[in-house]
Amino acid sequence: MATLAVEPSKWKNLPPPPGFSSTTSSSRTPNKASTKAAASYENLKTKRAWDFAISPAKSLPMQAFMLYMSGGGVQIFSMGIVFMLLSSPFKNLAGINTAFAPFAPASSPPKALSTLALQKVAYLLCNLLTLALGLWKCRSMGLLPTGTGDWLAFETRGQPPDITLL
Repeated sequence: MATLAVEPSKWKNLPPPPGFSSTTSSSRTPNKASTKAAASYENLKTKRAWDFAISPAKSLPMQAFMLYMSGGGVQIFSMGIVFMLLSSPFKNLAGINTAFAPFAPASSPPKALSTLALQKVAYLLCNLLTLALGLWKCRSMGLLPTGTGDWLAFETRGQPPDITLL
């Protein structure tokens, strides 16, 4: 059986590959390429934060179609859809700082309220639109007291006028 022997002197004379530096730099000064990459990464995180901020508004047409398909009656299916539609904005707003923490710039604290303030305001407004859609559906189903007849139990009756007949 033949053995494969490698001669070390054969490989010593090869030049280093392109881009390889055999000297190690002791100083850690950021060069132009790494600064540009960091700025590009921060820009990408800002774009992703805006995408996340308007994501509740992107789901509004689908939710409106689900509400339309659930019908106008008070049934268990339509009540479940309305409950999920009304509860999701409150859950989203309760965890707003945690949701935006991955998109925070490196120079600011990730869970601070002032970090990415414009994106958080847009997220709040989009969630308020979702809440408004749910309340509109509740009103159209007759679950919200919007008419005068809904408040008759709280009205008081006045004294009837005295009429004297001669």
